[in-house]
Amino acid sequence: MAEETHVLDRPPEGAAPDWTIPQNWQAYTAEEHATWDTLFARQAKLLPGRASKAYLKGLDALRLSDGGIPNFEELSERLMKLTGWQVVAVPGLVPDDVFFDHMANRRFVAGNFIRRADQLDYIQEPDVFHDVFGHVPMLADPVFADYLEAYGRGGNRALDLGALKQLGRLYWYTVEFGLIEEDGDLRIYGSGIVSSSAESIFALESPSPNRIGFDLKRVMRTDYRIDDFQQNYFVVPSFDALLRATVETDFAPLYREILAQPDIPIAAILPDDRVITRGTQEYASGKA
Repeated sequence: MAEETHVLDRPPEGAAPDWTIPQNWQAYTAEEHATWDTLFARQAKLLPGRASKAYLKGLDALRLSDGGIPNFEELSERLMKLTGWQVVAVPGLVPDDVFFDHMANRRFVAGNFIRRADQLDYIQEPDVFHDVFGHVPMLADPVFADYLEAYGRGGNRALDLGALKQLGRLYWYTVEFGLIEEDGDLRIYGSGIVSSSAESIFALESPSPNRIGFDLKRVMRTDYRIDDFQQNYFVVPSFDALLRATVETDFAPLYREILAQPDIPIAAILPDDRVITRGTQEYASGKA
């Protein structure tokens, strides 16, 4: 089922108007299921003691350890009972308005293709392992599930207000690459970290990146990189605090304020930051 590109500008033949497609689970090959199992086994060894309690609880509740690429219908049935979310297959990256509409209606869009066996460590586009293993366990947590629905509802408003880049940074630094404080330690919950063996270690143990206390305005002004390990990780005190920051904020005046200010460079530390770890930036400097 794997293809070389999954970035499209219109629904492909056979897709519904909302871009959803059948997962076509029965078409996965033994090799593709084996790729999932290899990736799963690698992460299962790394995540205990590193991943958040909510993530690990969701991983167990959804029975993602059963083996092979999950069947979205069966997965959605379990997820619906927990938080009312479901997983729907899409052919690749979908337009922003489509993405937001699905999320606002508790439908998580997931690619139905899986990386090749020679792409275990990196794939440019999110595949079924990133989307399902990385994201879906967090959707079993009621508070985080509410946060993602609220994010989806705010998405089209951000489009109308010309603030998509700023809202996208919030998604990046929380849903994709977020850290949380638990029992006096840092834990990972962002999908881009929990689905990556290398970044699962780097995000918590490397002296290179900054680890900064979460602040909504600060996050939405901060650039990020998409091609390598992060130079900043933002740390939420709890998922309740993250949800409150989203639902209790009037984003229209916040966008006006942020859009009038310069972006914050990726590795910058500001005087009023709550710095948990001031990174050396050694890793990024060595790649320059």
